[in-house]
Amino acid sequence: MIAPAWAQDDDGGALLGWPTPPAPTGSRRSATSGSDKKSDKKKPPPTWLDALKVDGFVDAGSTFNFDNPFNKLNWGHLFTDRANQPQFNAGVLTVQRLPDPEATKDFDFGFKIQGMIGSDARYTHFLGELDYAMRDRTQLDVLQAFATAHLPWITDNGVDVKIGQFVTLEGAELVDSIFYTHSYIFNFGIPLKQTGVMLSTDLTSWLYVHASVMSGDSTSLGWPGDNNNSASFQAGLRIKAFDDKLTILGTTHIGPEDPKQLDPLGVGWPNIPYLCACDPNRALSYSNDVTVTWKVTDRLTLSADINYVRDDGWNALSVTGLSDGVLSTLADRYGFDAALIPRRARGVDGYGVAHYASYKIDDVLQLNGRVEYWRDHNNYFVGAYPGYFDYNNVEHGFYAPSAIFQPEGRGTSYLELTAGLTITPKIPKGLPFTGLTLRPELRYDASLTAAAPFFGASGFRRSTGMFAIDVIVPFTVR
Repeated sequence: MIAPAWAQDDDGGALLGWPTPPAPTGSRRSATSGSDKKSDKKKPPPTWLDALKVDGFVDAGSTFNFDNPFNKLNWGHLFTDRANQPQFNAGVLTVQRLPDPEATKDFDFGFKIQGMIGSDARYTHFLGELDYAMRDRTQLDVLQAFATAHLPWITDNGVDVKIGQFVTLEGAELVDSIFYTHSYIFNFGIPLKQTGVMLSTDLTSWLYVHASVMSGDSTSLGWPGDNNNSASFQAGLRIKAFDDKLTILGTTHIGPEDPKQLDPLGVGWPNIPYLCACDPNRALSYSNDVTVTWKVTDRLTLSADINYVRDDGWNALSVTGLSDGVLSTLADRYGFDAALIPRRARGVDGYGVAHYASYKIDDVLQLNGRVEYWRDHNNYFVGAYPGYFDYNNVEHGFYAPSAIFQPEGRGTSYLELTAGLTITPKIPKGLPFTGLTLRPELRYDASLTAAAPFFGASGFRRSTGMFAIDVIVPFTVR
């Protein structure tokens, strides 16, 4: 195994435990005469911090909803939820020194700290961290902050350990993906981040496994960072086949995620007891995802993301057998408090699949497509959060009266079609940034039932369309 460039001395000799290749004939290793002493001097060996990298990117864009929503909201979106107005989505800075991936036989350690400012931070917070630091659409967030080490033990390839806060491995999309807008699966079907400990290893050249214990979905440690008192678990495996042309990633996330909602009626937290029918430390949530990626040719890549999510603790049903909607109607008519009627949990689930296709025309232009079906038949997962802190308040279990859940109060199935481009023009040298990416797209969303969840100019619609575009500018500090 040859050491990477940053871990080599000027003769190509390996450092930090990598094997040293034999000196080539005529190299400076064989020079011993006094006239060659000056040339025989070596540069100082690289230090641990020589592998330190500091870089980041800036992302801004806008969606142009053809239906001109009366409330300026795109239903079914989180990060691109504002219609017909520009957004400064993210300014991200990353400082990292990660273990060398080729050093499977040697101990190495490092870290990663990644911070963000922008409107995306409204949805990426670790609960309890910078939740209300900026009272605006533009907010602050710690995306990741972890220590990591490669331990050359247990398996032939060693074990990697992460301790701290890091993003999930679940799902086909990342916060930064091939599209500006995200799928329903990404927004509502998978956890985004976790605080805890993760172990991972390549058992063989084709099988990678990982497992982690964490405080929960996007939660930090301790109240109010963790919205309940129980831990969650995530595990997965990745299989590669056919010379790495086919990759299958399967993951599962299991644990209590319902909050200790102490003031659901908004009458002066924390004086009202928890109203949900479930015990938030025992009612389990499940997020299961399988992503299949097939690199058909050097230019064409196809992917499928299959998702199932369930929460055992919500969609409470009264012991009378009547739903909350019916009870509320009766309460209004006959003047009693529906909240006083005992509840029992019956659970909710959602599921769907998204297909992706990408075709690289050349180094500048790539064609992208996505088609998705996602079912939220209990009207539980998909929502809109127009207030700056609505999303955080709902996750905490705090009162959030401006949060919107399917306007008609009934579930539906969603169809989403997106076609877009990834444009990466060549950047002249000498500029203060290292690249440029444009992601224009056309998107169509529709309800496959009689429900009309999308916002229009004067009411609700069963479908909607938009044009969206953003610009990503990466940069390198070190």
